[in-house]
Amino acid sequence: MNKSKIREIATERIYRLFELAEQESAKHPERSKRYVQLARKIGTRNKAKISKELKLKFCKKCGAFLKEGKNSEVKKENSYAVVKCNECSFVKRYGLKVA
Repeated sequence: MNKSKIREIATERIYRLFELAEQESAKHPERSKRYVQLARKIGTRNKAKISKELKLKFCKKCGAFLKEGKNSEVKKENSYAVVKCNECSFVKRYGLKVA
């Protein structure tokens, strides 16, 4: 099997794990945290990049799956989106595109 095919399979698995994490986040937050952890590990081992849309969905520090209003807060400051994880108080800032 060539490397591009392995990366493609890894990317599919990462997306599937994030879908499962989203489904389980309400009832089983620890399980959704584990799914995020597995997705990150797959990405690291196979050099498959996690897309920006998925990176917005988990805390880089504690690995929690973030749901706005449940365990995270999103604010807009100037040209940044500020996402705060309520589990570990980690703050991420993302630049917003100016149209």
